[in-house]
Parts: sequence; structure tokens; C-alpha cells
Amino acid sequence: MRNTQVHHWHTLTSAFWLTVSFLVAGTALAGDISSPKGVVELFTSQGCSSCPPADAALKQIVDQGDVVALSYHVDYWNYLGWTDTLSSKENTERQYGYAHSMGRSGVYTPQAIINGRAHVKGTDVAAINGKISQLHGEGQGLTVPITARMNGEEMEISIPAGEGRADVVVAYFTKKEAVTVERGENSGRQMEYWHNVYDVQTVGMWEGKDLKITLPAKAMGRSKKDGCAILLQASGPKGEPAAIMGAAVLMAGRKRPQ
Repeated sequence: MRNTQVHHWHTLTSAFWLTVSFLVAGTALAGDISSPKGVVELFTSQGCSSCPPADAALKQIVDQGDVVALSYHVDYWNYLGWTDTLSSKENTERQYGYAHSMGRSGVYTPQAIINGRAHVKGTDVAAINGKISQLHGEGQGLTVPITARMNGEEMEISIPAGEGRADVVVAYFTKKEAVTVERGENSGRQMEYWHNVYDVQTVGMWEGKDLKITLPAKAMGRSKKDGCAILLQASGPKGEPAAIMGAAVLMAGRKRPQ
């Protein structure tokens, strides 16, 4: 397990118009999740020797089909001799933001954030599922259902009335990435990464009332837009990510060659 110190966090930028498309209006695709038990966000790195088991663990979580599983590659280990090809400062800042909202003094890889509320070591599938169940039992599960569907050339997101206030966040991800690591601690290894997040956008604000958001459906499935997770997420006073109250996953209708 690797550790580093908190130094800043990322405020999600608002961008209302997004692009998503699916095969047929109302058709559920493999990988869609409408009623997940929880959200797992794995912070990982190609340059971290402790991370490959966590990347494999995330694939197990993806295969369960009942959890929103996302992978964020951080950039703070890039100095070790290999620049993570999937890393970004935004992913790093999101992890730092969680550390701030949880009152922690540092972050580590591989770290799994559960429902935006707690963390466990990312290699332990049993601990991850156990934490999801624990949070649910404590009333900190996903209590607000999110419905998303296609309606002609638009995607509609519906969130019912409830308690609280939160951002409506969309995290775009690729289904699978194969990478050969040529240097650093994992030199020579052929790695597979699942549900790698490359863009996070805030598309609206939920204030406890019925909310419907309409987005144009044009480009999901093109380039590397394989799917998206819709998160109903609270934020701290400086925009740092916090508790997730609802979530769903939608996969694109057209897949890139593997």
C-alpha cells in the first residue's frame, strides 16, 4: 500500500450538455445497472506494485452486476519510472477531495471509496462488499433511486423527491483497457483495466424535489465512450466529493473492438 499527503482537491466543473446514445429506446444493455447496492471507486496506478490485485478485484465487482464499479488512475506515482497512460490530475484531485471530506491526512493506492463515505483497501473484495452491506444497514446506502432512459434522440434522467441536496454527476468510462507496462514497478506486465473513468461532469443540482434532466443522445459509443455512471452526490463547501445517495449505470450501444 502506498501513501501520499493531501494537498488539494478538485471541484467538479458544470457542463449541462452531454452526449450519450444507446441501441433502442428503453432497451437495457449488458452492464446497465438501475438498482445498485453501492458505488465503488478504485484509485489505482500502473506504477504501483500493490495495485494489480486491486484492478483484478474491481473486475470481480464489475462482474457481480449489482454495484457501480469505477476505476480512477492517479498521477502521483508517475515519477517512479512509468507514466500511467490512463492517469490524470483530475482523478488525483478527486481522491484528495475524498480525503478532505473524510477528514483524512493522506491517501493511498489501491484505495476503494465506498458510497463516497468510507474507504477500504482495494484488493479485498470481501471487505468491499462487507462495507457496502454495513453502510446499507446504517442507513448510508443508496437511498434515492435514479431512472435513466432513452426517449427518441434524448436521454432522460429522473430523480424523485427525497431528503437532502446533491449534484447530479456523470462519470464517463471505458469498458476495458489493455496496457503493456514497459517500465517501473510493473515493468513487462500486460494489464487489463475495467471501467476506467476519463471524464467527470456535473449536469444538474437536486434539491430534494422531483427532478428531470434531458440530455442529447449523440456520441456515446463513439471514440472511447463505452458507458457512464450517473451519481447523485453531495459535495463539501469547496466542492470536494462526499456522500453518494443514488447511482445508475448505462452502457453504450456500440462497443469498440477489444
